Amino acid sequence: MAALDAGSTLTVHRAFVDYVVTEQGIAKLRGKGLRERIGEMLAVAHPDFRAELKTEARRLYGVTA
Repeated sequence: MAALDAGSTLTVHRAFVDYVVTEQGIAKLRGKGLRERIGEMLAVAHPDFRAELKTEARRLYGVTA
């Protein structure tokens, strides 16, 4: 099969993700540890959601970025 059906779910382990692109920028994740990856992802998250995401990162991983 050359392509996934519309609406299909695709899951990739976080270690296989090198870049995440959003309207806010590009998070470069390759070779970074969990704390650094969280910081990169927060930097490209929509500003309306950053505070909530920081709180969840702290709760789930004990990490403050």
